[in-house]
This record gives sequence, structure tokens and C-alpha cells, in this order.
Amino acid sequence: MPRLRLQPTVLVCLSLLSFVVLAAHARVSGAPAADEPATTEYYVRVKSTVPAIAGQITPIYVRERAMASGARQPAALADRVILFIHGAGTPAEVAYDVPYQDYSWMAYLAKAGFDVFAMDQTGYGRSARPFPMNDPCNLSAAQQAQFVPSLIPAPCTASYGQQATTLASDWNDIDGVVDYIRALRSVARIHLVGWSLGGPRAAGYAAQHADKINKVVLLAPAYSPNASATAPATVPGNGAAFNTQTRADFDANWDRQIGCPGQVDPQARETVWTNMLDSDPVARTWGPGARRAPNTTTWGWNAAMAAQLKSPTLLVSGAHDAQVSPAGVMRLHSDLGAASKVFVDLACSSHNALWEHNHLLLFQASREWFEKTTVNGQQSGVLKIGY
Repeated sequence: MPRLRLQPTVLVCLSLLSFVVLAAHARVSGAPAADEPATTEYYVRVKSTVPAIAGQITPIYVRERAMASGARQPAALADRVILFIHGAGTPAEVAYDVPYQDYSWMAYLAKAGFDVFAMDQTGYGRSARPFPMNDPCNLSAAQQAQFVPSLIPAPCTASYGQQATTLASDWNDIDGVVDYIRALRSVARIHLVGWSLGGPRAAGYAAQHADKINKVVLLAPAYSPNASATAPATVPGNGAAFNTQTRADFDANWDRQIGCPGQVDPQARETVWTNMLDSDPVARTWGPGARRAPNTTTWGWNAAMAAQLKSPTLLVSGAHDAQVSPAGVMRLHSDLGAASKVFVDLACSSHNALWEHNHLLLFQASREWFEKTTVNGQQSGVLKIGY
């Protein structure tokens, strides 16, 4: 994996780490209430391996939530630093820091004394977007049709006929952010959380960097045990570069996964969508308003790599998940090389469990895992929660 370069404004040298990390800048967003964690935003500059912009220095957006008390002292932060990795469609600050009631997973863990970070991969949210994502002709034919004639007069030929990013370029982004956080907080290893496609991103990275990662929590992780182990000589040229999601798409995908009365708070759903649009000012002007996300190749994350993952790993699957089947997550649980691994079947929950009624059960399970490597006192095996 290519080594990442970060552009300097602040230099941090740490004897416990074998590298020098250079930060772009940080901004604290307002003064929080005394009992609320502060928000700090960073742009970490990474030497990209995304095919369309390979070799360029690109900014990766990172958000931090942490209590203002002395919790950031290195001794207090040992084993208490977490990085959230998002999935295929939703940027991290929208997925994990929902500004509605107690729905922010990041704030929940920050209030428990963790220093919590989340990053937007290249092509998402507030991070750099490869140039092919600005051309609607690089959508699939079916998705182009949604924007005729409001954005484009008619279906058009792609100017860039391949996926915008790769799983390897995602790992490259993660490596830069992980190294930056380790240096910033003077810790040798951090925890990772991944959701959906964030599963291959976080777990695949952890499998390759056991020296940097402590524990892992995965919600509905995507998994293809028979996926190719290596990339082809060239990136396939038969795929759309990116995709979009409109409000109609968002609602339809969620509605098909509702299996319980009261599973979803309508206002929570509204808040998520509003923040989704805010994360992409360009696409919010497309047609009825949308968000963009790169299409990503996923070779490399397979049974052989899962067997290399030795970090203690918690897997959570919503009982009504119609996007990543609970059976597939169970298969991953079997294939993991970790000695400490738990599979949680979360009742009355979909692929979007972190935004639903039982979200606190999920958050509580993650906290116990990070603090004790158990869920309900159980260090391995399978259990049901919320039934």
C-alpha cells in the first residue's frame, strides 16, 4: 500500500511512532454546553491513490467529538480513541453524528470518555471529490434518467467509464487519517467502527495493520468471501463512476426494511436526509436534490483477509436488514481470525439500525465492547438483543 503524505502546518514528532505526521489545520465549532462534547474539524492532506487523481495531495475531512475535560491527556486516552468509517452512500458526519435527540453515536461514546473521530473517504461529504463525479454523464443510464431534463437534456455517454474509487484507495485514505490521529493523541493503536461498506474498509484495514488497531465494531458489514484477492491490471472500464440518491430512493430503501411498529422516528429520518443534502451542496441542486457517492471496487476483502483479522471484533446485524443479510454477517463471524468475536442479532432494526428506535442498544453494545471486550458479559459467540 502506498505511503501517505500529509501537508504541514503543525509538526508533531512522537518517539513511540515510527513516522512524522503533518497536520493541515483544525477548527473548533462553537462552544458546546457543559455536558456536551466539543466538535473539532480537521482536513488531513493525503497523497491519493484514487485512479483519476493518483499522486495528487487531497484533503480528507475528519470530525472529532470529545469532552472538554482533561480526557485528552495521553495516559487517559490509552485504549479510548475511536475512528468511525462510513459506508457506500452516507458520509461519516451524517451517519454517526446525527443532530437529533440522542441519535449521535459519536456523542454517545464521547460522553462515555472516548475521543471519537470520523472521516469522509475521498468522494464523500466534505472530502475531495474526484472530477468524474461532477459530470452527470458518469452516472448509470438508469440514474441519468432521473435528471432528464432538469439537469441534462438527454441520456449521455460517460466521460469516465469506470468506478471512481477502489477499496485499496479507501485503505490508503484510512491509513493517512489513522496515522494522523495516533500522532495527534499520542497513542499507538486506536479502535475502528465500520458500517455497511465501511465493513470492508475498516475490517480490511485492521487485518493489514494489527499494529495500529485495537478493537473493531462492525454494523451490517458487507462481505464477499470469494472475492478476488488482488486487483486486475487495470481498473474495469464497464462501470459508472458514481451514483446518486434522491429522497424517494432514500425512503423506498428504508421502508422495505421496516418490520416493527415504531421502528423509525419520522423526525430522525427527516434530520438524516436534511444533513445528507447539506453534505453535498452541488448535488442538492440536481433535480429534486440528491447526494453523490463514488462507486467503489471491492476486491481484496474476502475469506482469506477475514482470517487475518485478529483484533477483537463485534458484529451487529439488524433483524430486518435487506441490504446486507444477517446470514452473510454470520458467515463473516465464522471466518474471522479473531479469538474474541461476538455476533449480535439486533431486534426490530434494519440496515439503518443506528438511526432507529433501538439505536441505544447498539451504542451501548459498542461501548461495552470497547471497555470490556464483552457484550452483556459475553466475550464470544452469538446473542440476541432487544427481543
